[in-house]
Amino acid sequence: MWSMIGLFGGLILLVVLTLRGMNLLLAAPLCALFVALFSGISIFPQTAPDGSATLLGNYMNSFADFVASWFPMFLLGAIFGKVMEDSGSAQSVSRWVIGKLGMNRAVLAIVLACAVLTYGGVSLFVVAFSVYPMAVSLFKEANLPRRFIPAALGFGSVTFTMTSAGSPEIQNWIPIEYLGTSPYAGWEVSIIVAIFLFSGGYYWLKRMIAKAVERGEVFEERADDPEITERELPHPLMGILPLFIVLAISFSLHDVLEQSALIIALLGGVLSILLLNRTYMQETSKAMSEGTTGALVAIGNTAAVVGFGGVAKASPAFDQAVQAMTDLPGSPLIGGAIAVSVIAGLTGSASGGQVIALPILGPHYLDMGVNSEALHRTVAISSGALDSLPHNGYVVTTIRAIAGETHQRAYWAMGAVTVVLPVLGAILAIILFSMNIGI
Repeated sequence: MWSMIGLFGGLILLVVLTLRGMNLLLAAPLCALFVALFSGISIFPQTAPDGSATLLGNYMNSFADFVASWFPMFLLGAIFGKVMEDSGSAQSVSRWVIGKLGMNRAVLAIVLACAVLTYGGVSLFVVAFSVYPMAVSLFKEANLPRRFIPAALGFGSVTFTMTSAGSPEIQNWIPIEYLGTSPYAGWEVSIIVAIFLFSGGYYWLKRMIAKAVERGEVFEERADDPEITERELPHPLMGILPLFIVLAISFSLHDVLEQSALIIALLGGVLSILLLNRTYMQETSKAMSEGTTGALVAIGNTAAVVGFGGVAKASPAFDQAVQAMTDLPGSPLIGGAIAVSVIAGLTGSASGGQVIALPILGPHYLDMGVNSEALHRTVAISSGALDSLPHNGYVVTTIRAIAGETHQRAYWAMGAVTVVLPVLGAILAIILFSMNIGI
């Protein structure tokens, strides 16, 4: 009982402190301490039996493992975004897009750019770093409230692409190991759900922005924004080409190098900008320096939340919660969706929810005769719902480190399209599979 209070109390406390704007490098360890104290977890390794979980050990091991795995991608992704901005590439592309699509479709351009990169296998974090400079330019040109930029980035990255059939993102590939399916499992239902998510989400996002504009909200300029001047800009093609270089290299090397393919892809993207648009660069050294600083802040915030998850998973209540979620009565598709989604919310990770739940519920449900493709697609879609609560690493990085916003200003719109919408998508998928569509 005490451990359960500690687990859910710590999670609620983390969400509240995050929404109130507390520094995550302080908030996450504080909430992890809350979990540890209520769960009987020793604070220091020296005071615990050998092999036992400890607050310091579990938190720092999870923190360090994340940094070790992702820092090169965060660093190159941040530098890529900054040199896109410094060279004028982002501004050139944004003006071209507005010229072709019109001011009213600036949001659509951002969503589609994120969708193409995400479905091409580029990491969500890297997509946010890469597209943000263009998003700022587009929102500035269209005079739209900048607090909706994180929502546009998140909607294009973690909804109708990340968990769809054929996506190379890990959220679509983890179920394969446990269910013996393929990346295209349940593709008929996946297409229907993706259309629903895209059309419904785009309409909802546009409505939120329109209402804000009606209230008098406009784009708020900052001192560090890329200047929209009459400076000479590279051809739009020279701005788009580096993005496609990142996409092409990532896609072609994904099967061989997996996550590490992004290092080569992003390095290729940075070099292509420096070569193609070198005459338009203004302060190359400053751009790289700012990118490096931004990467450190972004990965630090994200790793802080990952550290909290490392302590939460070590609590006795976590195993009890997982068991309770995977033993839910009723339809296996409903039980699987709820289990994965709740665990993803507890850990702040869609992939974490799948990796923890599927080894338990996968064999159990398959023995019951559940269609593996239906289970694969339902689990994948549902994993992308509660994982996007305020403490999620991608959410924190996008809102705070990349967009420089606060959760109070930016999260509610982002939560609408990355939490509420995927929940509705999971429900739609369950209904369609229950009607024997696609199976």
